[in-house]
Amino acid sequence: MKKIIIDPVTRIEGHAKITIDLDKSGKVEDAKIHVTQYRGFEKFCEGRLYTEMPALTARTCGICPVSHVVASTKAIDEILGITPPQAGVNIRKIVNLAQLLQSHTLNFFHLSSPDFVYGFDAPKEDRNIFKMMQTHPQMAKDGINLRAFGQKIIQDLAGKRIHPTGIIPGGVEHKIEAPQKEAILEQIPEMLKIAQSALEFFRANMHKFQEEIDSFAAFPSLFMSLTNEEGTLEHYDGKLCFMDSEGKILQDNIEPRDYKDFIGEAVEEDSYLKSPYYKPLGYPEGMYRVGALARLNIAKTCGTPLADEELKKFKALNDAKPVLNSFYYHYARLIEMIYSIEKIEELLKSDETMSDNVKTNSKITKTKGVGCSEAPRGTLFHEYHVTKDGVITAVNLIIATGNNNLAMNAGVKQVAQKFIDAKNITDGALNRVEAVIRCFDPCLSCSTHALGIVSSKIEVRDHNKKVIQVIDRN
Repeated sequence: MKKIIIDPVTRIEGHAKITIDLDKSGKVEDAKIHVTQYRGFEKFCEGRLYTEMPALTARTCGICPVSHVVASTKAIDEILGITPPQAGVNIRKIVNLAQLLQSHTLNFFHLSSPDFVYGFDAPKEDRNIFKMMQTHPQMAKDGINLRAFGQKIIQDLAGKRIHPTGIIPGGVEHKIEAPQKEAILEQIPEMLKIAQSALEFFRANMHKFQEEIDSFAAFPSLFMSLTNEEGTLEHYDGKLCFMDSEGKILQDNIEPRDYKDFIGEAVEEDSYLKSPYYKPLGYPEGMYRVGALARLNIAKTCGTPLADEELKKFKALNDAKPVLNSFYYHYARLIEMIYSIEKIEELLKSDETMSDNVKTNSKITKTKGVGCSEAPRGTLFHEYHVTKDGVITAVNLIIATGNNNLAMNAGVKQVAQKFIDAKNITDGALNRVEAVIRCFDPCLSCSTHALGIVSSKIEVRDHNKKVIQVIDRN
């Protein structure tokens, strides 16, 4: 049996390698993604004061630090036994949506669009944003402007674009000033136009990729996300919901603090990334997916007009049943981009958002707190245990990317079996193996936290597990 190793995996955030095992006949027998970074946050947070946790855990990731700050402050809100004022909650929501927008923009325009523009078999030197700047300058510029819009909101309302300091336990540090509000609202029409243009491009070109759509992690699985009582798309509040591949709700109305009753965490010897699963079905049968695809499958509506119109088309892809093809993560993220812009506008126009009352103070009332939010890549959990003096004694983090670990591995195997054999180890085939991971938009630095360059590797192994080919993707 031969083995193919892809190392590094390219156009993702973080380090990983893929191993593809071939049997004696040259067909793919198995394939796995190995996260080769190590995250130490859960241990080195121990002994720190709870007040340090938002700033400390924000450093888990430079792409989605807002998600960690939000989950962290919500966990501390619970420890302090406080509910932030509505203005503080609304500002948190706006900043979180701005991060969702800039992160989704990064994935679509910078990491994934080269495949859609040039094709999965295009020369690898053409599959990048620099080539797009030459051949599709307006599209490349649109991606830069849309991402800058989201980052500027984070900076203005939360202090800094990366690792913001303005979201604090009890609410936020500062109210929104009228000039800040007007500056954001003034850009909304242009940003909506860019997002809608990207969506139209994607829908107009989907027919070119039917083979990929049918094989990019297209299989039955569970889905999990936050949702509210009305079943509307939710990223900040709400309860946990598990749905099966037929659209049946297995369990809903789960308080985030009770997540351990339903989610187990398995560990594989060949990866630093944990493999969460739905406890009632066990491991690995309890595989589920999170993120934009899961959120739109579970949501009945988005709650904003343009996004709701597109959600109807999305749900029609599988006759109102859950969309199982992970290729459509891209579609779901584009819908969420439009939703984020619409929702930011709605929240900014709310009188409650502009209130001077943006934070509440309190003292420790509990020794455990769980914070949960929807990060760009899916549901995120922060659990803290503290002493009565506020010293952290234990931390558990389930990162959104980790929630997708089992599904990513299943997707890698499915794509490898579709496009690769001993006689067909082409660059285009290997790119498809990487591209199925990009559908999930994993943030591996976030999920494991390590230093170094973003990279991946593909290894090909024979039936004796001997590496016969290594493809570096620096």
